[in-house]
Amino acid sequence: MSTRDFLILAAAGLCLGAPAFRAQTTADADSAANATVELPPAPLYGRITGDTYASPTGAFWIRIPVLPELGGIVTDTPNLVTFDDDFSTHCSVGAFPLSPELQAEFESRGTQGFLIYFFTKLVMPDFVSRFPGANIEDTGAFLPQFQGGAMLIFATLPGGSLFAPREAVWTPPGPVVAKRGNLCFVKNHHVFVVSLELAERSLQRLTYDLTTPQENALLKRRLLAIVARMEFNAPPGAAR
Repeated sequence: MSTRDFLILAAAGLCLGAPAFRAQTTADADSAANATVELPPAPLYGRITGDTYASPTGAFWIRIPVLPELGGIVTDTPNLVTFDDDFSTHCSVGAFPLSPELQAEFESRGTQGFLIYFFTKLVMPDFVSRFPGANIEDTGAFLPQFQGGAMLIFATLPGGSLFAPREAVWTPPGPVVAKRGNLCFVKNHHVFVVSLELAERSLQRLTYDLTTPQENALLKRRLLAIVARMEFNAPPGAAR
């Protein structure tokens, strides 16, 4: 079965329901935009040293892709960190331990099949619950040579843009249909999900004319650049 067919079937099966990492998918700041009282930032689970963020589990380090001077903000949970700024960046990096159940799925499905399974059954349902009409595009791609095998998955999220409140005074009617690229791979006994919104799709609605292949190429390039900022640490005794 081709990657395209696999994604079509997986997307169709989302209505069946599945457990999700509820507090661990990308944490948007939609409600914060309407706050009337400015609250102090929540303490981090991870650690920032200079321009580097270290995950609380020690699974990875990343050179922070946003700048304080441009409104850069870092928020996290025990398994996911999100980077936002005031202009064009909304990305997250999740590192989820490979439990015995997930390890069994990985061994039975193989890398490509497992990554599609993980995203569609354990990540995408959270997007669907928050953004009705969210959908996986059938344009994903498997990168067999990257990080031992990585899956690119593109999702559209009606009303799911972090950048919607920053639009011009007049914009086309209807909610912004945000698009996120997601790069998934298994490394050091963790499943990594790197997610990035295509900001131009929301910020340039009046002039936006990128085709789907152009969108995907741009998101792929930016996602690979995010991973290039990362370093990984294997837990003691881990075989992978």
